[in-house]
Formats: sequence, structure tokens, C-alpha cells
Amino acid sequence: MIDMIPADVPDEPPLTYADSFDVPVLFRNGPANKPRRQWRTAEHQPWAGSNGFPAADGWYAPTTTWREIIKAATEVGRDVTPHLQNQPRYAHGELVARVSPLYAYLGAHSVEPRHPVPGSKGRRLTWNPVYAHGTERSAKNAAGYRLGMTMTEWACRSLLGLGQTQHLELGGPIPALYDTFKDPKKKLPDLWGRHEAEEMYWLIEAKGGDVGLGTLRKGWAQLAAGSKILGAYAHRTVLVGASVRPGDDLFLTIDHDLHPGQPPLSPYGSGIDDEAAGPGNLEDHLGDSDDALIGAARAQMLTYLALRSAPASQLRTVPVPADRTSRRRRTGLTTPLEHDGLTLAMRADARGAALQADQQTLRAGIRFMGLDDFLTCRIPGTEVHLGMSRKLFAACERLHEEDLAIARRTPGLRAEDEPSFDQELSDEAQEEQRLTQRRIFREQQEEARPRLRLLLRDAYERGATSDWSELLRRPQEPALDLEGDASLLEAATPETYLAVSRYDLPPVRA
Repeated sequence: MIDMIPADVPDEPPLTYADSFDVPVLFRNGPANKPRRQWRTAEHQPWAGSNGFPAADGWYAPTTTWREIIKAATEVGRDVTPHLQNQPRYAHGELVARVSPLYAYLGAHSVEPRHPVPGSKGRRLTWNPVYAHGTERSAKNAAGYRLGMTMTEWACRSLLGLGQTQHLELGGPIPALYDTFKDPKKKLPDLWGRHEAEEMYWLIEAKGGDVGLGTLRKGWAQLAAGSKILGAYAHRTVLVGASVRPGDDLFLTIDHDLHPGQPPLSPYGSGIDDEAAGPGNLEDHLGDSDDALIGAARAQMLTYLALRSAPASQLRTVPVPADRTSRRRRTGLTTPLEHDGLTLAMRADARGAALQADQQTLRAGIRFMGLDDFLTCRIPGTEVHLGMSRKLFAACERLHEEDLAIARRTPGLRAEDEPSFDQELSDEAQEEQRLTQRRIFREQQEEARPRLRLLLRDAYERGATSDWSELLRRPQEPALDLEGDASLLEAATPETYLAVSRYDLPPVRA
């Protein structure tokens, strides 16, 4: 029998999307049976913002934006940049792979919960009719994986203030324990991170789709295996289930357990002041921490490669206030710009000045006015625009050069070490080889860290006064866009830019 989309589902164009919705979240201290539509009927507590876990378990209803979700999607998971060193244009494809399942299968619908939370938007995410009625099982599994990883990153970083996450397959947080964490026979969690406010490591497992108790128990066992390795170090285990069925709301269960012990090792002597640490955002500390700069540059390498390899016709620059403190995190990692009074006023002043100036004079003028221009491009095949400041771009450029040098000089990473076409390797053998390469690459990167601190700091500072044509090594500057695109919803962090189209998510039945 063909599973056709029912006739009463309207065939409509995509909605004009206001970009805000609520995500029901249930905090608890271990896996339990799936809630029976409690995401609609339970009395939710309002989310007041947090640098960590809330004081009490139970249901909460934080509001977020599609931009926050997309940012999580582009940054979470395995670091693939070692394999893109010589083919940077494939970074666009990797970004499409991370974002497109969300666009393809998620929709938003209006809801009327029994106990509405003040300030909530009354809109939630769900699977759309394409997923519900026409998607085969393997595609649903892939979509569930991407949803789980994305919503886990969003919850841990934008909601709970965790720092940058890392994929655990590269060895975990303690150098002395790398070999144990790398054991391919152990079923371990997906991610780890360091939470500055809690002063401990987090081990994180992500599950997505129609997540039941059996799936959560497997994730809890993976976390227990990782916790056993981490042993005496203070850490928290976090299991995020992003659960959704067609016609129901997307909701999260966050099961967690605290493991007291020795305080975490200092992150490479970064010296970041825990009192001043912005929750979860390395970019708040780039001026005073070389290791935060290295971390931020590495986290943005996919975006850097996409910008570096984009055709000149697809690049533009957009003005944002040069004062980074205007974009410090309040809630989430990004600052929406459509309601940011400072940005709107300064852009209006710049447009007035543009009437009497050419592009070169205008670029110098906007700097005098306190504006910076971030380089951006649309990721082909998506409605997502990504970008960054010239300072971060310059740091990424220097890091890219150093990574290329590592790949050229390190046995196991050089082109001549790749197997020839007549060597037939099983899928398992190929994956093990790639995993070994990533581990070697990471070890070489860490050995180079003392030198990288100086090199990236110098590049970051020099980038502030460099022209984009110099950084891009192209004769012409990208077009400076002062008019803006009314169809875009923009957001920025201290050093990055992200925008999405207002016409994103297809409608579903309420």
C-alpha cells in the first residue's frame, strides 16, 4: 500500500517563518519511560537562563530561534577538516549534509499547551508530512541521527552553557587516558566538553528520532563506560534524547548524573577567568586567551574553508558594530540583529554616508563610524549564510597553513601513504584507517600548540587592519552590502555571522 499524504493536508507554499519556537525539555536523573504527551499537559517552569543545570529537575519550556539550531548543526560532531585540506570546496558539501536533513523533514506548528508559560511563542517543531508519509526507514534513521546531534549541541551549549564540544573518538579530555578512550571495542558516548562554570568535564551521548527507553538505556550504558575511564576526575554524564513523532511536538529528555572527584585539568593553561567566562562561547575570550583563539579557529574551520573557496560573485560583506561586547551572549550563542537597536542605527548612518562615497572611501568610513564588515556567503543548496570577522578569518588562515604543513610531513597523513586503488579495503578497515589518521592529526596539532599560540595571535591582531582583498588574495574587495536583504534573519556572535531565510520551514497540520 502506498503511504500517500492525506488529501486534507494542504498543499501550501512555505510559511513566512518568525524564527522563534519553544522546545519542551524534561530534566531528570536517569532514563525512564517516555512521557505520555506530558510535553503538552505538564506544568512547565519558565526558563530563566542558566550557566549550567537548573536547580530542580522537571519540565521547562525555553524559547529559541532557528538560527541557534542551525549554528548547532554546523558545528557539532566529527571534525572533518583534516580530510578537506586540499579540497576546501567540499566544505560546502559537508555543511549541506549537516543542515539539509533539518530543512527537509522538520516543520513548525502552533500548539496550545494546558499550562502555557509566560513569554512562550506557542509554536513547536515536529516532523513534516514528507517525513511522516513518504520517507523510507534508512532516511528516517539518518534524519534522527542528525536531529539528535544537533539538538544535543543546542541543549548543552546554547541552553546549559557548555564550552566547545569535541568528538570523543579522538581521545577525550585527559591526555594520559587517550589510548583508553580510543579503544574501538568500547562503546563510548559521542561527545565531551568542559564546563567552566561547573568546573568539570561533561561526557555526552546524543539520541534522536522516536527515542524510547531501550535506546536511552543503551546511551546510559555508553556514558557509564566513559565515566569509568574518566574515573577520579569530576565530571557530569549527560544523555540527551531528542524525541519526536509525526503529529507530535519535538521535546528533549536530558538525563544527567554528577560524579564528584578531582577538579578538571586546566585547559592548556588558558587562564580564562571562570568568573568572567561567558557561558559556552570561546569567542568572548579571544582577546585574552591564546587557547580560546585556537579553539575558536578550529571550531570555524568548515566555515573558513567554505568562504575561502567560494566564487568571488558569491561573497559579500555585511556591517556589524565593531564593539564585540555588544554581541556577548545573553541567551543562546547568537545575537539576533533584526531587533538590535545599535546595529540598526549604525547601519542607517552608514547608508546615509554611502550616498556620497565610493566603495573604498565607504569602507574606511564605516570603520571610523565604529562598524566592522564581516565576510559572508550563502552555502549552496541551503538557505543558510555563514560568515566571520577579518580577525578570525586571518587566524583560521594561519591555522589552515599549519594544518597543511602537518599533513605534508606526517607519515600516515601524506598523499603517498594513501592506499592505492588496487588495494581493496573493507568498510571497517577504511573507517579504522580514517580514525587513525584523525588521531595522528590531532596529536600533531597538540604538539604544535605552543607555537600555534604565537602564530595565531599575530595573525588575529594583523587581521584587524587587513583588507579583505589581502586576506582572500584576490584583486578586488567583496561588495559591501549596506542595503541588506529583507528576506534574511541575521544573527552574530563576537566573531561570526549567521543568517537564514524567513521562508524556511514548510507548514504542517496543527
